Amino acid sequence: MPATFPARLLLALIAVVPMTIHAKDTWTTPAEAYRFHKTPSYAETQAFLRRLAMASPETIRLETFGTTPEGRPMIVVIAAADGDLTPERARAAGKPIVLVQAGIHPGEIEGKDAGLMLLRDFAKMGRLPHLLEHAVLVYIPVYSVDGHENSGPYFRINQNGPEEMGFRGQSQYLNLNRDYVKADAPETRAWLTLWNTWRPDLLVDIHTTDGADYQYDLTWYAEDAHKLPPSIAAWQAKAYADDVMPRYEAFGHLASPYLEFRDGRDITKGIANFGSGPRFSTGYAAIRNRAGLLIETHMLKPYEVRVRATYDVLRSVFETVNRDPAALLKASRDADAWAATQAAKPDAALPVTFKEDPRPKPFSLKGYAFTQTASDISGDTWVRYDPTIKKTYAIQSWNDLLPDVAAPLPAAWAIPPQWTAVIERLDAHGIPYTRTTAATHVAVTQDQLSHPTWSEKPFEGHHMLKDVTITPTPTTAELPAGTVIVRADQADAVLALNLLDARAPDSMLRWGYLDAIFEPKEYGEPRVLEALAREMLAKDPSLKAAFDARLHSDPAFAASPRARLSFFFERSPWYTAQKVGAYPILRLDATALQAVLRSEPR
Repeated sequence: MPATFPARLLLALIAVVPMTIHAKDTWTTPAEAYRFHKTPSYAETQAFLRRLAMASPETIRLETFGTTPEGRPMIVVIAAADGDLTPERARAAGKPIVLVQAGIHPGEIEGKDAGLMLLRDFAKMGRLPHLLEHAVLVYIPVYSVDGHENSGPYFRINQNGPEEMGFRGQSQYLNLNRDYVKADAPETRAWLTLWNTWRPDLLVDIHTTDGADYQYDLTWYAEDAHKLPPSIAAWQAKAYADDVMPRYEAFGHLASPYLEFRDGRDITKGIANFGSGPRFSTGYAAIRNRAGLLIETHMLKPYEVRVRATYDVLRSVFETVNRDPAALLKASRDADAWAATQAAKPDAALPVTFKEDPRPKPFSLKGYAFTQTASDISGDTWVRYDPTIKKTYAIQSWNDLLPDVAAPLPAAWAIPPQWTAVIERLDAHGIPYTRTTAATHVAVTQDQLSHPTWSEKPFEGHHMLKDVTITPTPTTAELPAGTVIVRADQADAVLALNLLDARAPDSMLRWGYLDAIFEPKEYGEPRVLEALAREMLAKDPSLKAAFDARLHSDPAFAASPRARLSFFFERSPWYTAQKVGAYPILRLDATALQAVLRSEPR
């Protein structure tokens, strides 16, 4: 017994202590060294990547592309064969640029550890020598760095490992995957600069899902074809369902399109589209005329399974791109050309909201048996899954969408120079524009906005404008010197439309940056309005009829002296002169745009 005890102790020490030595000597990644029980810190991640870049300078380059609110560097890795490590060299070589990002939600961190393994196997181990033969990888190992370092064991109650994980929000409590259009966060501004520098052809965003339990270790999502330029929709349809995912399953996995259940208590009621939009990663890629792929590993699978699933799906993505790089490059070029020509069409408009296609399609769900129990705690149904009993369910899918609200696409938008918050967003997104140097009068279309309602609770630091009545109004406006002119005959026309049009759900208006236009700055004393009301009633019998009708149909109005007097004030020139609800972003047709251009000094 005394002789064997030291031997056992030695074996135990060997099992733990040499991990870091092993990692340094043989390119074992930190997660592998931890046997996937842990994910490495940001410092460990950077150290591994720096060592890899130093050992492979011809294929790996490390850069800093921003700084977080807490002062941490945002790291991006560029990987390519033949030294094609700049946007210029990538384009000259005819190689598509693929932006892969991990850790935008730092608790969902498989993409970081899978990416380290993938880069190692490409650059040093010879396991994937052709991975980047015809493509360039721009890889963000951790997007939300401050959230990643705010780690602990209690951030994702639904998830099976690792032992500790990062926090969903960054240090200002913003969800970066809701920030793409409004661009509040410093991280988003840095990311937009990175995007505009590289102009990637494909964005892959890696997450971990919540929700039901089922057999798939990975689900995936691509934007509906109605949200995309035709060339991108065609490329995605062929690439993902016909190539990437079948190959991924041939590697030994199960994959499914993203599973958003219509009723989380009963998976047999079918699935629906989760409602992506430009505030999300793939939705933003769509309005930048680019392909996007959302990866969601399954939260209840062991962390190692999730990391290896991510590794294999990325490997499959690059095999697809490598096999026909020209197809992806052409899809991007054609998409930019498509976007730049839409405004020239008669009555040009593009959809900015979408609705569920009422015609479902059959879907075979590889799930598990489940039970439903009436809960005396919640008063709802408690659902429990039994992963020992596999079961296939024939259900319906309402995943397809149809266009809903369309926004007019003018020849150009005119933004008066005082609306700096909007213009700053144009700069952040890299949308080209010019400024007028002389004042000019032109015919414009201005939306008059009325009956606004806002969300009761804040969302991502804003009380969003939930609903508003929009009345397009032809008028003549004076555009002062310094007015920003955003033309729609450019590749970023769809992005500009979603940023500037009042109908777009992620526009600057909807996020609350123009709320002041709904606030009258002058008001009338009740004693003055009493006299004004009587004067107006005497002049306009129809006004009395409208007032009486409102009194009888609206008890809250009838009971409010303030509302009753406001009825008259808001119909008076004292109110309309304040231009309450006049949307300041104006639309110019082709004739008005030419008039603006002619007014500029030559």
